[in-house]
Amino acid sequence: MADKRDYYEVLGVSRDAGQEEIKKAYRKMALKYHPDRNPDDAQAETMFKEAAEAYEVLSNPEKRQRYDHLGHAGVDANGYQGFRTTEDIFDSFADIFGDFFGFGSRRGPRPRSGADLRYNLTISFREAAKGTEVDLELPKREQCDRCTGQGSEPGHSPQTCSHCGGSGQMHHSQGFFRVAMPCTACQGQGMIITHPCRECRGRGIVQVTRQIKVRVPAGVDNGSRLRLRGEGEPGEHGGPAGDLYVVLFVEEDEIFKRQGQDLVTQVEISFIQAALGGKVEVPTLDEPISMEIPKGTQSGKVFQLSGLGLPYPGGGQKGELLVQVQVKTPTKLTKKQEELLREFEQIEKEKTGPKVKRFFRKVMGE
Repeated sequence: MADKRDYYEVLGVSRDAGQEEIKKAYRKMALKYHPDRNPDDAQAETMFKEAAEAYEVLSNPEKRQRYDHLGHAGVDANGYQGFRTTEDIFDSFADIFGDFFGFGSRRGPRPRSGADLRYNLTISFREAAKGTEVDLELPKREQCDRCTGQGSEPGHSPQTCSHCGGSGQMHHSQGFFRVAMPCTACQGQGMIITHPCRECRGRGIVQVTRQIKVRVPAGVDNGSRLRLRGEGEPGEHGGPAGDLYVVLFVEEDEIFKRQGQDLVTQVEISFIQAALGGKVEVPTLDEPISMEIPKGTQSGKVFQLSGLGLPYPGGGQKGELLVQVQVKTPTKLTKKQEELLREFEQIEKEKTGPKVKRFFRKVMGE
């Protein structure tokens, strides 16, 4: 997101602030913008998430170092996605707010977003140039159909944990503070499954193999990422599923090299064609085309053919085809060919001879 505010500005601390100062600033903001204190306040929710994202980066020494050197790009480039929901924030920083502040306790297990998945996909150069559709077979976890993800056999329901009253937490007093710890009886879930589903054995999740169709747009490059929303790991307790990121690896081509959206290729021409001009066949991504070679073309000359390069993903424009000509020198000549070349060489000497003589006369002052 290009208009993100500076994380230090969000928390109101200096760039050399210590961890305790950063933590204290975040506690203050979490208390001020907590959803329980600001019900149905979209702006407060935005500020709550913004502060959590800032703290999550600045409280991590490695992420903070990358942010200090490269800004938001330093953490975003490593796949950082921030927080999808306020529930994710509660789960990540339960030691800072929630019951710590004396409010915000939620009964039962909180919804959790599913984890994102990554798949490395290798495609040919032509597939990257033209676009393609690929069917993937992915082993992944999904919500159990038999129990609809609840973990209990049909006809039975999870029971509220009698130890924690369904909150999933046990509270202990330590002086002025109340500390919440996960309930050991229900492992912090708030519910106990008395009749586990025989399909998923009470986990609510099963392992399956799924076929997913991936559409690769034309013009993608090596390292491009395609995001398939909701195709990652399933969420827990009603939370949203994660995303699937397909990372593309493009094979090299024997004919074309790539420079951004431009294509580069080489064609050989004879020295006769170079001198007299003519036409030469040039490969393209489709059918070969004929290209005019002007008289006197030098080896290494590059010709630009517009609109024959790679398309820009999501756009109608295309790059250029850059054709570099290489003059081929014959290695075997007939006697007749040698005679003609000797004759040509003599004519060239006769043409340049007078010019050379005049040059030396000028040098000698004659």
